[in-house]
Amino acid sequence: MSHNKKQEAVTTTIVDKLRILYNLQLIDSRMDEIRKFRINIPMEIESLEEELKKMKKELEHFYKDVFYIKENINKQNKNIKSSDMLISKYEKQKDHIKNHKELYSLDKEIDYQKLEIQLAKKKIKELNIQIQKKKEILKEKEEMLENKEEHLFHKKKELSNILIENEKEEQILLEKSSCFSKKVDNNLLKTYQKIRSGVKNGIAIAPVQRGAPLGSYLAITPQKYSELIQRNKLLIDEHSGRILIDAELAEEEKKKSFVFCYKKKL
Repeated sequence: MSHNKKQEAVTTTIVDKLRILYNLQLIDSRMDEIRKFRINIPMEIESLEEELKKMKKELEHFYKDVFYIKENINKQNKNIKSSDMLISKYEKQKDHIKNHKELYSLDKEIDYQKLEIQLAKKKIKELNIQIQKKKEILKEKEEMLENKEEHLFHKKKELSNILIENEKEEQILLEKSSCFSKKVDNNLLKTYQKIRSGVKNGIAIAPVQRGAPLGSYLAITPQKYSELIQRNKLLIDEHSGRILIDAELAEEEKKKSFVFCYKKKL
């Protein structure tokens, strides 16, 4: 009878330790998420701003292209005026010609200027088509730029609000972490922290699902799994070095956890 009571007390102690450690893990994992999010924000904004910069640069090239096309149209219009003036001049000169050779020469010059006018008008027509196409593309790109700028504005606002919420959450998490840390002895806490700092994802307490610790492809032995679900002692995964917890107990704590309640509110 006394042996059973002693066994029950040990089991309760181990379960309590696992509960505390897993709650610490949930808190620390959430704080890892918050910190990672905080680090990634500048990169996300920088990426959007770089995209905007490229779009603006591309627009500048289009504006320059349209400007040069208009300059070319002006040049062709000046050529037309110049040719018109020359035709007018040659027509007046025809009134004072002395021989057929001079008349032939003037007619030839007039024909040449008329051809120059036709060529200039043809170029103007082609250039106007180019401008129209450029303007259609410009309109699309300007709308895209406007949408992208609006997206960036709202994104910054959204991220700023999330950061404020995260700061509030982080403060509460730190208080919760301190509270749970006081409930476990220093040696076990140091072991937990050491394991956490030694693994990539910071998971020191790993729930065992389908016979393997979360995040691992290597299954634990049936004997170890049997010991795990009895909850009589703390078990370490020999492959990853993590403390093991059975999935059922982990799920119980997850449902009660402040971390998941807070995330649902967000």
